[in-house]
Amino acid sequence: MTQTIAPRVRTLVLLLLAVTGALLAGAAPASAHAALTGSDPGQGAVVETAPAQVSLTFSEQIAVSDDAVRVLDPKGERVDKGDPANPSGTTYTVRLLSGLPDGTYTVAYQVVSADSHPVAGAFTFSIGAPSETTVPASAQASDDGLVGMLYGFGRYVSYAGFVVMTGGAAFVLACWERGSGVRAVQRLVVSGWLALTAATLGLLLLRGSYTGSGKAADIFDLSLLGEVLQTKTGAALVSRLLLLAAAALFIAVLFGAYDKREDEEKRDLTFGLAIGGTVVAAGIAASWAMSEHASQGLQPGVAMPVDVLHLLAVAAWLGGLTALLVALYRAPASTPLGRDAVQRFSRLAFGSVVTLVVTGVYQSWRQLGSWSAFTDTRYGQLLLGKIGLMVVLVGIASFSRRWTARLAEAAVPEAREEEKQPAGAVSEADGAGEGGEERAAQLARQRAAVESARQKRLRDADPGRSGLRRSVLAEAGVAVVLLAVATVLTQTEPGRTEQEARAASSTASPAAAPTGQGTAAVTLNMPFDTGGEKGKGVVTVDLDPARAGDNDVHVYVEGPDGQPVDIPEVKLSFTLSAKDIGPLPVVPDRITTGHWSASGVQIPMTGDWKVEVTVRTSDIDQVTVSKNAKIG
Repeated sequence: MTQTIAPRVRTLVLLLLAVTGALLAGAAPASAHAALTGSDPGQGAVVETAPAQVSLTFSEQIAVSDDAVRVLDPKGERVDKGDPANPSGTTYTVRLLSGLPDGTYTVAYQVVSADSHPVAGAFTFSIGAPSETTVPASAQASDDGLVGMLYGFGRYVSYAGFVVMTGGAAFVLACWERGSGVRAVQRLVVSGWLALTAATLGLLLLRGSYTGSGKAADIFDLSLLGEVLQTKTGAALVSRLLLLAAAALFIAVLFGAYDKREDEEKRDLTFGLAIGGTVVAAGIAASWAMSEHASQGLQPGVAMPVDVLHLLAVAAWLGGLTALLVALYRAPASTPLGRDAVQRFSRLAFGSVVTLVVTGVYQSWRQLGSWSAFTDTRYGQLLLGKIGLMVVLVGIASFSRRWTARLAEAAVPEAREEEKQPAGAVSEADGAGEGGEERAAQLARQRAAVESARQKRLRDADPGRSGLRRSVLAEAGVAVVLLAVATVLTQTEPGRTEQEARAASSTASPAAAPTGQGTAAVTLNMPFDTGGEKGKGVVTVDLDPARAGDNDVHVYVEGPDGQPVDIPEVKLSFTLSAKDIGPLPVVPDRITTGHWSASGVQIPMTGDWKVEVTVRTSDIDQVTVSKNAKIG
């Protein structure tokens, strides 16, 4: 919520677009969140003789364990020997057993990238000729199961705890000094500290299983915990715990000695608390920056301080917003939240938004690198969602600004002077004085409750305050979703790396093909007649680039009039009879009426392949037609 955001929204948007355009136009290569960019043998390759080793090349250096890379034969038995080696840079190799028979082999890997995230995958290659295999050419990463869910939840709680703790303390020091004595605000900040501390301990325990087996039973494995403590992420989590001890001391002073000082003394102490609190908060923010995306790739020396500023700005804005919401709903009538405090937060929020725009533009350029990455990568799509939520927050803030202008200073009613009864008065009322003290205490509690209710009614009668509450509550709801998206972003492969991996994969595939292999697309037209009603037509198969390796297949079904026909099912298969390979089944996805498509279809070698298409026009009417295609 901010009073001055709305008049300057246009300026901020123009600044965002101009700087983003300039940065993305001149983007330089970078890398973060490791991706497989090449292998030897290549994905889907068919080699004549068994290789002595398998090499994997990643976009950045990775951490590997004994079982990080496994090579499995068609029956699922391991054929690799020894630990993975790192002969140079980002290339890692694993030796194979000698005398391997012909067939299809699966390479599965699970490593940890330099920015702390687990990366898993699998691919196949064949010796002599492809064969059936019992091993799926896919890998379930350790972050996909229960441990991954718990780790992701822990990350969200840690971010939320940091935002609430830091932003709540900043709100008290910078905007509402009297809030240091409000129990609801105290509980909010302490809850943030407890959440961050508990989540950090949980992440430390989960880390070994998260980057390894993914099994819940390994969470309390002390040997894994010892290994985690020797990694960069483990050191960052331990550092965060030590800084949280300093944060606990800061909170104790803020809600203890600070609250008991007179206004003049508070002003002297405020500066020292602000400096100390900023240092501790920046240190905690740095525990994320030093171990995640910002620490790897392009300009880490700039990216890490920028990331710290970004986190601090998020905490000041969203954490302060949470504290403001609590103050509006829970502040006692004796300590009302006045217009001055709301306006001071408005200025703090605007400064935070400006910081978020500048640092966010830099981070976007660094992690995306091109305009196309906004829509072509998951990271870019999530980032667009985050930007949209930011715009919604600023829009709601314009309504909050209107309510702030109407906010009246809450008048604190004068406490009524309680009539003092002589000691004997109660005794007379109670007969012999029995139960007099209990009765007096009960009456005092009743009078206090009635007075508190009366003061609350007077405070809530301010229409500006009621409107501001609803507006800030809406902002807080959007902020919860925004924080969830930001948490997912930190665990997502940056768009720049995803596009680099795609480019490397596409350029590597043709190089693995034998000399003389063609790259021209093949189109096959096959009439069909299923024998049923409306069962006649033509099926067209486009195979691109019609060479060994990855191919894109498009299937078009048209009726006798040349118009697309919507039928229940289309299936394909590829057979190379000369080499006794196949049939290799392909089930394309329906794109639109009369159009099916499949990408990444593996054709293992050149030759005269028979392409069979099964067309089903009803529950009982189907036919299989075929035609030969020259591959390579």
